[in-house]
Amino acid sequence: MAAAMTTAAVAAASGYSVQQVRDLERLGVIPAAARSGNGYRRFGPAHVDALRAYRALAYAVGPVEARQAMRAVRHRPPAEGAALICGFHARLNEERAQALAARLALESIRAEAGTDAEPVDGDSMTITELSQALGVRASTLRFWEKAGLVAPDRVGTPAGTARRYPLAAIREARIVAALRAGGYRIPDVLAAITAVRDLSEVGGSLAALDARLAAIADRALALLRAGELLAEIISPSGAGPGSPVRADRERP
Repeated sequence: MAAAMTTAAVAAASGYSVQQVRDLERLGVIPAAARSGNGYRRFGPAHVDALRAYRALAYAVGPVEARQAMRAVRHRPPAEGAALICGFHARLNEERAQALAARLALESIRAEAGTDAEPVDGDSMTITELSQALGVRASTLRFWEKAGLVAPDRVGTPAGTARRYPLAAIREARIVAALRAGGYRIPDVLAAITAVRDLSEVGGSLAALDARLAAIADRALALLRAGELLAEIISPSGAGPGSPVRADRERP
């Protein structure tokens, strides 16, 4: 049996402070420590592993979700705990796909002007002006609008209403034109346009998107590093289908 560890020893082994260890125990991130006769906490190697798993998981998905997950995987049936962690991997993959779609959209217009001069804030175009600038028919722009690819404004005119394309809509139309010319199908173009809209904080910069992709990769690696530790928490070694440990965890 492994020797009991003091709070200070666990803190040193895990890289947390003594107070952080106490706080994470109180929050249920790690199992409650046993108490000696004099009331001092007695930890073990499993607590150190849980703290290390939490550190990597918090970097990958954020501290709030990591705390919830660390509590959940200790008390849910193993299949549910494994599914929870798999869900984090899937979500990171979705984030990466979204960033890649946005990058594709920006790459598609990086080398082409689309108009005689780059539009500036406050610029707008009529449907006729934009169709001529892009070399497409006005009916094509109306189809793109119906498909959710471009979102022009509507302005009042003596004859009723008319489409006006502000800077954001001009840019979307340029992206759509470039991707369609490159052979991309409407669903793929919509995914790229949606990504640019959703990632508005980095949507104007390839460098920012590259930084986001690098950060997602770092988070994915952190999640992989946590994997073995989490697997041991979810289903401890030797806890086979008929073991007392597993039977207790799966009891309703």
